[in-house]
Amino acid sequence: MFLVALGGGLGALLRFWLDGRVNAAARKVAPGWGVPVGTVVINVIGSLLLGVVAGWWSFHSGDETWRMMLGVGVLGGFTTFSTASVEAARLILAGRSVAASAHALGMLIAAVAAAWLGLWLGSL
Repeated sequence: MFLVALGGGLGALLRFWLDGRVNAAARKVAPGWGVPVGTVVINVIGSLLLGVVAGWWSFHSGDETWRMMLGVGVLGGFTTFSTASVEAARLILAGRSVAASAHALGMLIAAVAAAWLGLWLGSL
């Protein structure tokens, strides 16, 4: 259980760091866009990696502790549904309903596709 909590903290730190880097780069490329790209990148990468972890442990043997630490801890702390929901709500409140819908739906489709790809890769 301690390793899961430690992994969650590590995942949250990685998310914070990557979110700042991606959003700073997005502001340089498209200064007036204002769509939170970092959360999309994080959730898609996290879905891919969680798919790999789940696929691997479905078809290979391994220490259950590592599966829990990586899947529940690190990747659970790394990905964030709540932040994505708040970002969509902020876009709606700013009168950008189309951007909010595209952001939320695009992230959902990309994350599910990434998870599927990860499952396939993990099963190899």
